[in-house]
Amino acid sequence: MTEIRVRTRPLPPEAHTDRPWRIHEIAPDFRLEDVWELPTPGGAHDLPLLVRLMTDRDDDRDFPLPYRVLFAIRWWLGRLLGLDSEDDGIGQRVPSLRERLPADLRETAGPGFTNVPFDAVYQTDDEYVAEIANRTVHGLMHVGWVADDNAPGGYHAQMAVLVKPNGVVGEAYLTLIKPFRYLIVYPALMRTIARLWARRAEVSA
Repeated sequence: MTEIRVRTRPLPPEAHTDRPWRIHEIAPDFRLEDVWELPTPGGAHDLPLLVRLMTDRDDDRDFPLPYRVLFAIRWWLGRLLGLDSEDDGIGQRVPSLRERLPADLRETAGPGFTNVPFDAVYQTDDEYVAEIANRTVHGLMHVGWVADDNAPGGYHAQMAVLVKPNGVVGEAYLTLIKPFRYLIVYPALMRTIARLWARRAEVSA
């Protein structure tokens, strides 16, 4: 299997804020939490391939056991504490970001996730955005497709996480989970995406 370089540290905020993404005009009140380079070397028009790879998954067995255990605990706590009730979701506690979209983006939702509670917001040639809301936060996942400075003619994805915490509880929750995101979630996510992307490339070769 082709080995793909995996960046283990987040990118600086400017990697997201300095690019002319449409999300800047749509969600200026959301705070940028993280920016990561995704290990997905490809061509100029490969974003839809990555979006399908990320969204069309029936289970999480491709992910390492610690990652799966952590999320199992999170969903269990969510049920126990009522963090993920429908009353706190998109269209209930908070309106969907789709209500803010300009006319040219309203018919471009893109595919939704099959195994996690993210709703698609919009997709363009170089952006995909999905959202999630619960009692603690309204969060956005932004995936952008960018030219690769280290590979002339090449491209890769970068992922930004934007959040709007729900008061003191939301801020406390984000502070609590930050070490787990950096130590477990993101490293496992990057390695898994690299493996799946390399497998996809070999199958299509």
